[in-house]
Amino acid sequence: MLPRLMAGSGIWPGPARGPLDEAIQTMSSPSEELLQALLALNRVQAGELLMAARSQGSPLDVIETLVRPALEEIGRLWEEGDCALSQIYMSGRICEELVEELLGEARDIDFATPGEAGAATRAPRLAIAVLEDYHLLGKQIVRTVLRAAGHAVKDYGRQDVDGLVECVREDGIEILLVSTLMLPAALRVRVLVDRLREVSPHTRVVVGGAPYRFDEELWREVGADAVGSSAGEVLDILARLTGESA
Repeated sequence: MLPRLMAGSGIWPGPARGPLDEAIQTMSSPSEELLQALLALNRVQAGELLMAARSQGSPLDVIETLVRPALEEIGRLWEEGDCALSQIYMSGRICEELVEELLGEARDIDFATPGEAGAATRAPRLAIAVLEDYHLLGKQIVRTVLRAAGHAVKDYGRQDVDGLVECVREDGIEILLVSTLMLPAALRVRVLVDRLREVSPHTRVVVGGAPYRFDEELWREVGADAVGSSAGEVLDILARLTGESA
């Protein structure tokens, strides 16, 4: 197995080439640099890369084209045993802090939504959560887009199946958005959906995250009602689901 990258070193240890080296070579230059910075737990360099990208695009563009690919690659490397758990955890924390700064700008953006014409319709009860996973970044991005568009959304944070089912039941949630990064958590949505059908059959479940982008049919296999491949799609999905239930 390739030696672990030392925190803060900024270099790849040893001359051997392995999955980490190959992963970096396949990514574009800005993503490659961000991946290296995150694996080295170099917050300063990661922040500089995000700010440089911000000068050329919107906050959501930076997140979708730079941050998301880097975190997904780190998640893949961890699943294959080629980076340490501390790296995946701390890289997520670093990105959460930096993206929160970017989203401070995004909160002031007027996100257009195709549902504006029907704004008089009663808004559905929305909630969002991360299911049995440790990366909260995707959830935070989607939540920000929703709130910026004027939606009230309950944030359940990280939950297991039992806890999430109970939250949905107590709050009468009509549309539940579930974020996952790792495949095991994505597969657990099947259990979540089955439980919700028993206690809250009206609740629609929308999923998002890397496993659903890698396998385009996975969302159907786990019984979800819709899938989003990026935060920018969530408003279209809500408009469609609320239109179907109207």
